[in-house]
Amino acid sequence: MMASFMSYFTGRRDSKQTARDAIVSLREQLMMIEKKEEHLQRQIAQDLATAKANAVSNKNVATAALRRKKMREADLDKLAGMRLQLEVQVNTLESANINANTLEVMRRGANALKDIHNGLTIERVDATMASINEQRDIANEITEAISTSANVGIELDEDELKAELGELEQEELNERLLGADHVPVHAPAGPSRVEARHQTEDHEDAELKALQASLAMS
Repeated sequence: MMASFMSYFTGRRDSKQTARDAIVSLREQLMMIEKKEEHLQRQIAQDLATAKANAVSNKNVATAALRRKKMREADLDKLAGMRLQLEVQVNTLESANINANTLEVMRRGANALKDIHNGLTIERVDATMASINEQRDIANEITEAISTSANVGIELDEDELKAELGELEQEELNERLLGADHVPVHAPAGPSRVEARHQTEDHEDAELKALQASLAMS
């Protein structure tokens, strides 16, 4: 109300407030028309009842009641047309108000994005990323330098390393040779029991034949 009061003197009108005031006025008018329609409907019902009650006994009264009924029905049709126009206007204003509010919210969002991106360009982004990559490379170089600093100042004699490696190889070969000397020697397996028994039987047969031959000669 204060905003409307101030806008009256300053000459500036708030479109949102104007729309709200118009919607309120239109809805109040709709309520008044609906009440008028209800009143006319009750009068029409009463006129119809009067016409029915006097249709036989008093035709003049019945005819007058029907005339009033027709006039009130015509007024009721006019009010219905007015109500329809008011409802359409209310819906239009409400839709326009929603559109205006939506547009205002979107405008604020666009301004917020503009503030966030203020001074932020592709060139600045590229420069920032290049600086980040440069610092990452420096960090990697520092890490590598620190990890290899333990070997700084140590001179390695390659000939000495080769000689030590040769000694280790000779020690390994010696240990293998000593291990081979201690391997137990296995004698070849002798004849099995079956083969020994067959050899004994053959020897006994030979002796028996020799004995028989000596007896025959004597």
